Amino acid sequence: MMKAILVDEKGNVKIGTTEKPDIAPDELLIRVKATALNRADLLQKRGHYPPPPGASPILGLEMSGIVEEMGEHVQGWNKGDRVCALLPGGGYAQYAAIPAGMAMPVPENLSFEEGAAIPEVFLTAYMNMFDLGKLQKGQSILIHAGASGVGTAAIQLAREVGANIIVTAGSQEKLDLCRSLGADTIINYTEGPFLPEVKKAATDGVDLILDFVGAPYWEQNINALALDGRLVLVGIMGGAKVKEVNLLKIVFKRIQIIGTTLRSQPVEKKIALTQSFAAFALQKFSEGRLKPVIDSVWDWKDVNQAHERMEKNKNAGKIVLKIGE
Repeated sequence: MMKAILVDEKGNVKIGTTEKPDIAPDELLIRVKATALNRADLLQKRGHYPPPPGASPILGLEMSGIVEEMGEHVQGWNKGDRVCALLPGGGYAQYAAIPAGMAMPVPENLSFEEGAAIPEVFLTAYMNMFDLGKLQKGQSILIHAGASGVGTAAIQLAREVGANIIVTAGSQEKLDLCRSLGADTIINYTEGPFLPEVKKAATDGVDLILDFVGAPYWEQNINALALDGRLVLVGIMGGAKVKEVNLLKIVFKRIQIIGTTLRSQPVEKKIALTQSFAAFALQKFSEGRLKPVIDSVWDWKDVNQAHERMEKNKNAGKIVLKIGE
């Protein structure tokens, strides 16, 4: 048995007891030291985002910890290794089982709390910017919610490939954070439409947009895109339905609109993504060129307060939970 944060029928969360996961021959059992919050956790606890078939019903899409056991087919890992990994669920617990191919070593210069803040946001940003968005050196990217976990990761990754980076955020504090990470143009979306400022920063339009907002930004996003531009919809926090769509603009500008979610990807794709990202990024973390941006760290007994902070959109960067004994 193990302790975990469990959700009751009313959507309340508290520490309880449940079965420790078994591992398959190609899996690792990890003693979890830290996990990090994602908005999917808030949706799942209210019954709006069920885990994929076969995944743990426990909240938590990422974690860091120590290898406790190895399946009989596992090679390249040893008991006691420090690792972090993406999860389909199960991070809010003392133990998690993961495919060995999805484990990444936590760089020696990073804590467990920092390691837990890497997998979900950096893998999401990496997949959407490079695998789907085809961002290249010299191109322009517009990143909405720039101070969010994925936003702060995306800014750093875009900086590493030499892109022109434009971000939106809702406060000067958050915009300053984006600037410090490498954003070239910062726009406060609470002060009016973002489109005029985007046009100043990228006169021919932007090549790629990462959008977490959805419907309210639709028209400005389409108008902000350059010829052959790509709009990647990572989230729809502001709404899912657009009342009017001008298809001519999409056709004439040869715009690609890409919907995406990481959680439901097959394990094989997640392993390939993890290994591609690790090859690109792990050395950069060790050198300090990339860093997880942490808003705050909470003891897991204070999970409700941590969730409340995210629900009120107060965080800039990742909210992390330390998993206790």
